[in-house]
Amino acid sequence: MRNSEAPTHGGMEIEATRPSAGNGSTITLPGLSPLSETLWREKANTAEIIGDVSARLTWKDLTVMVTLSNGETQNVLEGLTGYAEPGTFTALMGPSGSGKSTLLDALSSRLAANAFLSGTILLNGRKAKLSFGTAAYVTQDDNLIGTLTVRETISYSARLRLPDNMPWADKRALVESTIVAMGLQDCADTVIGNWHLRGISGGEKRRVSIALEILMRPRLLFLDEPTSGLDSASAFFVTQTLRALARDGRTVIASIHQPSSEVFELFDQLYLLSSGKTVYFGQASEAYEFFAQAGFPCPALRNPSDHFLRCINSDFDKVKATLKGSMKLRFEGSDDPLDRITTAEAIRTLIDFYRTSQHSYAARQKVDEISKVKGTVLEAGGSEASFLMQSYTLTKRSFINMSRDFGYYWLRLVIYIVVTVCIGTIYLNVGTGYNSILVLIFDT
Repeated sequence: MRNSEAPTHGGMEIEATRPSAGNGSTITLPGLSPLSETLWREKANTAEIIGDVSARLTWKDLTVMVTLSNGETQNVLEGLTGYAEPGTFTALMGPSGSGKSTLLDALSSRLAANAFLSGTILLNGRKAKLSFGTAAYVTQDDNLIGTLTVRETISYSARLRLPDNMPWADKRALVESTIVAMGLQDCADTVIGNWHLRGISGGEKRRVSIALEILMRPRLLFLDEPTSGLDSASAFFVTQTLRALARDGRTVIASIHQPSSEVFELFDQLYLLSSGKTVYFGQASEAYEFFAQAGFPCPALRNPSDHFLRCINSDFDKVKATLKGSMKLRFEGSDDPLDRITTAEAIRTLIDFYRTSQHSYAARQKVDEISKVKGTVLEAGGSEASFLMQSYTLTKRSFINMSRDFGYYWLRLVIYIVVTVCIGTIYLNVGTGYNSILVLIFDT
């Protein structure tokens, strides 16, 4: 990317336009912090910047079909259209089985082998498969080494992924800035923890997982239910951190399950799904008015996310049928429209209302507008560390892990010693003569 040509890396078309900079002045990257800008300059291997490298993701008429074990096919997602821009935090919400994780996997190019995708997904106006370094994906499970501290975990990741020619002082500064950005200063020297080591809390573990992914300063960040299993305070802090990352110029997309009202207020955009279809897409703050216009206003003292999911979760029909026998009078006198119709009817009403609403029209118009802008796509070539550096780092990390993990190393050593002693005592004082050896052989 040192000139204005359009090379191809891994099937991705890159059209790098170099803006003019008089007298060798520094060109800034729109939407990125100085630290992110410095790292992307290192990736480009040039003193000048090649334009806006922020990520604008669009998807139009997206449909995902899976093949079942009996050979039949089933639509998991159907005709979805939306977009995500830099500086915004987009939340994917819906009941279990609505297609949140499938949509996240489709956008991040992580679909299973038995899933087939149709429709258009564009990154900066181009069809491109997202690569390591360009986009990061934080899974729901925290896969961390429990014997390492938070700082060690992030430092080893930096050694494994950043280039060898980058001074260690710069790497350490990047590690420390990542720790500060994720609010992990107080637990930086505390071990992660495992079954016998008391370590950091669940919310801090989730932030460490996110820190490992943002270490390379990706422009696009996907997260699969980052608040699941956390208490309300930890979930709020994690979501607040993700919003701060979005304000740093990144495009953040996360599937969220049952957020609190405080967490919901942090969302910029909301994508509601039910049975793989779009119920609502637009500003999170405008969802109240949308549901009210559709005939399902949110009560004053109800959590908005609870109300939205109540309207599109068909499992509530079973709960309502069970409770009607014991609370018949209460249901008969209720003014809630959801008590007069089934959830399936409410879902159909909301889906049809969205299709003809201004929100749907504005989303399609915005998708077409973003798709026409052919922005710069920086291709990341995976880990920048050499093979020798990776081998040395992994070996060192493995020895440290074994030396600190009582259950993995020291307990095994004790067991081997005990087994050795037990077997050795069988031959204790048996004698060295020919008859003694024959007796031992025939007795066994």
